Amino acid sequence: MLPIREVLSGSALQRCREIVAGGTWADGRITAGSQSEKTKNNLQLPEDSTAARQAAAMVLDALSANAMFFTAALPKRIFPPLFNCYTGGANAFGPHIDNAMRTISGTGQRMRTDLSATLFLSDPGEYDGGELVIDNAGGAQPVKLAAGDMILYPAGTVHRVLPVTRGARIASFFWIESMVRDNEQRRQLLDLDMAILELRNSAGDTPAVVKLTGCYHNLLRMWAEA
Repeated sequence: MLPIREVLSGSALQRCREIVAGGTWADGRITAGSQSEKTKNNLQLPEDSTAARQAAAMVLDALSANAMFFTAALPKRIFPPLFNCYTGGANAFGPHIDNAMRTISGTGQRMRTDLSATLFLSDPGEYDGGELVIDNAGGAQPVKLAAGDMILYPAGTVHRVLPVTRGARIASFFWIESMVRDNEQRRQLLDLDMAILELRNSAGDTPAVVKLTGCYHNLLRMWAEA
């Protein structure tokens, strides 16, 4: 689990919120799998709608400019971002695991879902409840981030969205196929990359830092599927 701050911010966040708010919501089960459709009770922008396409383009642009996202996810493919809303009677999503494979609409292209992402578009003060709860080795971890912040987590984990009891929780969600499919290998690469960055900032490109950088890229060559 990795929170990434301010993926969207300022005018870009405001514009994305306006686009999504102007869309027409449909039953969220339009993209649910056979298991998750039994527990899914929310609203969703149809992925071929104008609002969804415009907002998705903004999210993808923001991701392409976010160095932490690239370092953590090492993305090979990103599923076009989708948008959901939890409010009123359509207010929760029970425990489920995301499908291992998704087909990108209009292309027939299949991709593996190594990572799941939720980009919050509503501020926590705009709604009660609605925490994304992710089960991992440390137990159930509730997540409720500021508008524009994103949580990145392994797609194979059981997760759920708690009922929204006031207001509306609006977010973008999508999946990433990583160049490095193994979660532990990807975590080791992230830790190594962050340590190299810290050393470079404090000591410059010393011979040791150059060697460590070489180790990072050699491991990436060993593990990555371009």
